[in-house]
Amino acid sequence: MRIEKERFKKMFPHLAEEMEKGEHSVTITSVKFNNEVAENAPSRMFEGYDPDVIDFLRRCDNEKQAEEIISYLEIKKEISEEYAERLRKQLKERGVRSFGPKKENDYYLKKAGY
Repeated sequence: MRIEKERFKKMFPHLAEEMEKGEHSVTITSVKFNNEVAENAPSRMFEGYDPDVIDFLRRCDNEKQAEEIISYLEIKKEISEEYAERLRKQLKERGVRSFGPKKENDYYLKKAGY
C-alpha cells in the first residue's frame, strides 16, 4: 500500500511527527512469512555477536570488578594498554555505570525475546 506523505501527515499527525524525528525506532532483524516457521525459529539477533570489553564492564557491580576485567583483558592482549588506560580513566572519573546500564542475567535472552 502506498500513501502520499502529506495525506499520511493529515491522517496520522502524531505518528508522522514521531517518524520524522526518529526518536522511537525498532530494529527489524528478519521477516518471516510462514507463521509456523516464525514461531519456532530461534532469534538470530545475537548470532555471531562477540561481546567486547564494554559488554563485560556492564556486567560489573562495582569499580573493583571493572578494574579486574580491564586488567585481565589487557594482560591477555585483547585490549591495548592505551585503551585500557582510557577505560581506567573513565572508570575513575565517571564510575562503572558510565559504560552503560547494568546487563543483568539473561540479558541477551531477554533482548532476543525469550
